[in-house]
Amino acid sequence: MRKNKIIPAAAGLLMIALCYGCGHTSETHDHDAHGHEMHETGNSNEGHSNEGHSDEGHSDEGHSDEIVFEAAKAAQAGVRSDTVKAGPFREVIRTSGKIIPATGNETAVIAGRSGIVSFGNPLAEGSPVNKEDVLFTISSGNMQDGDPAQKAYITYQTALKEYERAKILVQDDIVSRQQFEAVKSNYETAKLAYDAIAGGKDGGTPVKAPSSGYAGNISVKDGDYVTAGQVLMSIVSHDRMYLQADLSGKYIDRLDKITTANFVLPYSDKTYGIEELAGRIVAKGRMIDENSAYLPVTFEFEGNRSIIPGTFAETYLMAEGRDCVISIPLKALIEEQGEYYVFRRLDEDCYSKVHVTIGASDGERIEITSGIEDGDVIVTEGAMRIKLASAANTIPGHTHNH
Repeated sequence: MRKNKIIPAAAGLLMIALCYGCGHTSETHDHDAHGHEMHETGNSNEGHSNEGHSDEGHSDEGHSDEIVFEAAKAAQAGVRSDTVKAGPFREVIRTSGKIIPATGNETAVIAGRSGIVSFGNPLAEGSPVNKEDVLFTISSGNMQDGDPAQKAYITYQTALKEYERAKILVQDDIVSRQQFEAVKSNYETAKLAYDAIAGGKDGGTPVKAPSSGYAGNISVKDGDYVTAGQVLMSIVSHDRMYLQADLSGKYIDRLDKITTANFVLPYSDKTYGIEELAGRIVAKGRMIDENSAYLPVTFEFEGNRSIIPGTFAETYLMAEGRDCVISIPLKALIEEQGEYYVFRRLDEDCYSKVHVTIGASDGERIEITSGIEDGDVIVTEGAMRIKLASAANTIPGHTHNH
């Protein structure tokens, strides 16, 4: 009897072994109340022949979730994909910098005399200024020594009358030629003095713009007393500018390799390239500032109204390039709690989230050291739309060939 009980048990074990030995995967099989077999697909790749893309060289990480986003909706949302291609990439040192006017592109406005300053027209930093515009007027009318402009005007008018009288008298030989030349000299001297400091008989010396540009630092207020030679303001031209970058002393061995730079301003998302702005490197510091421990690296470039002197800039110093580097646009990268991801396109309607490790950045692209390979197709524009679509996760029962 015991032998008869063992035989059915052994037969049962044999059936289980045969079931799992016939190519069944780990997918589970459920049956409904009618006995029909139902498959749980979960997030597996059942139904994908992988034609059109290969998973060789990729771990299962990034394939655990499949995101469905129909091609028509992706196009409408501005989602764009591109094939990853290894290529040249420059070594980059990220640092800070500052935009300053180039030498000769900042002009000081100087007081020609002492007195009380008043503004000719409303003026603020950044206001456009044209050459010969009257910026200020300096007056000394209520001061002890009187207003030099009024004195110059009186002297000029007196000399003018004497000169006009002498011109008539010299023709009739009433005044000698020598006397006439002396009168003429006095007149011309008085005229030069008046033109230099006076703007009219009402007094006040106009201070005119020596060049065109934009008002820089205005160091006086209406009604201030100023002395001759004092700087009243500056005029900045945007024709040429400097980017002065701070290179940490630990990179001193790479100083000679730096050739150009990219920079980003705090009020804009645009990345500016020194080469695109017809710029060049003009100076490399050879002495470390004992207070900051930085070396100045200076670039000159063509300015424009969107780049404001005095602005600090996030700077990417670019050195010698490397070949066969995988890099992607910065906007293709998604950060989540300190981890970085991209979205790899599986086919027209499906994407997968792939963890990547990043390297250096040049301000526009970023090096990828692991996670994707040459030939992968990733989302380069509209990655955030794919991230939002991933909240819906996989559509159950969705099958297609890649």
